Amino acid sequence: MKFETIQEAFNYYRNQSLEVIETRAAQIKGTIDNDPNADIMALNIEIEGLNEAKKNIQEKGNNQPPVGEGQGEQRSFNPITGINFNQQNGVPTENIFGSTEYRNAFYKTMLGQKLTDIETRTFNKAMEIQESERRADAFNTTTNSAAVLPTTTLNEVIKKARTMGGLIGHVRNFNIPTNISVPIGTPTSKAKWHVEGAAVESESVTTTTVSFKGYEIIKIFSISAAAKKMSIQAFEAYITEELTNCVMEAIADALVNGTGSGQGTGLNTGITWDETNSLDFTGEYTDFTKALAKLKRGYGAGAKFAMSNTTLYNKVYSLVDANKRPIFIADPKNESIGYILGKEVVIDDNIPDDTIILGNFQYMGYNMPQGVMIEVSRESSFKSGLVDYRAMAIADTKPLVNEAFVKLSGTGAGVEG
Repeated sequence: MKFETIQEAFNYYRNQSLEVIETRAAQIKGTIDNDPNADIMALNIEIEGLNEAKKNIQEKGNNQPPVGEGQGEQRSFNPITGINFNQQNGVPTENIFGSTEYRNAFYKTMLGQKLTDIETRTFNKAMEIQESERRADAFNTTTNSAAVLPTTTLNEVIKKARTMGGLIGHVRNFNIPTNISVPIGTPTSKAKWHVEGAAVESESVTTTTVSFKGYEIIKIFSISAAAKKMSIQAFEAYITEELTNCVMEAIADALVNGTGSGQGTGLNTGITWDETNSLDFTGEYTDFTKALAKLKRGYGAGAKFAMSNTTLYNKVYSLVDANKRPIFIADPKNESIGYILGKEVVIDDNIPDDTIILGNFQYMGYNMPQGVMIEVSRESSFKSGLVDYRAMAIADTKPLVNEAFVKLSGTGAGVEG
């Protein structure tokens, strides 16, 4: 029997016994496991109706649960979503921010659409979790209506940011609490050949610690009130695009130019550049060999050259070595731009022109401890008929190990003045 709504399924099963309900739930699971052509949407509606009917029976006391299982909160498994549900109220009990119910509730709330009972309870429970985890301490300027971006959408935003080019696709991404020192391992010496029976001295591993602070990134964007008619999938795609273009681009810029005052710390300001780790860029191929020689042992294996597009094609592309061979080798087969002396080239237009940074960018990172918060307002643009959305993230950027980087800077050859 096919049900169009959860209410219809509930009305059908509410006077059935627990045995009938549990038997049907097992049948649905078998159908999903063995029938590739099963109507997943219809089965999902039916399983939720079964859960509601079972809860209703238990609340009435018509059938007590077996001894040993407890008389209070019971759990049930939804084979469609793969999530355990609390039989007290039908809310996912594990990974609520990654559940389909929360995702649907989140976007329906943003669009002003009506939520189902389960979606309403799931969304309310998620808001309670936010408060209990003191998320408001990190997002201290938000109101109670601000909601955490669903996990699936946040993962898509970060994934898309890593394909937009620049250093953000090569540095480390953290989601650790702010103001907590985290140890970062640095390269160690290689193992040694051992003479059988001889004592071996232990080696102390050298580590450095990093502590990320919490700085706010805010972006407000408006769309027409007609967005209420958008599908969840279309609106999610729009939100993903907007967040990638604003929040993640702000982080990408801070990785290079962040001042550390009210924002993340970038490579330009976060490292003390002196004669030990920087060179003048004179426009000769030996600039690059000298930079590689300055890079401390252990960081070279994963090192890359980062520069702007202008610097690459105006100052580096035509450079040749003593044998008139170009030092830049384009890579038409792979996704990378090319190589200089065997090291991958990363193009990031946030880097100033005439500046080249050589380093192992796994020792540069950004932190987003709480994901992204979204809040909607339908009052601020009342006269224009627009709906305002505010995206806010707590983030920080920071060089993790300063000695992993060397900088070339200067006007180089072929530049007038």
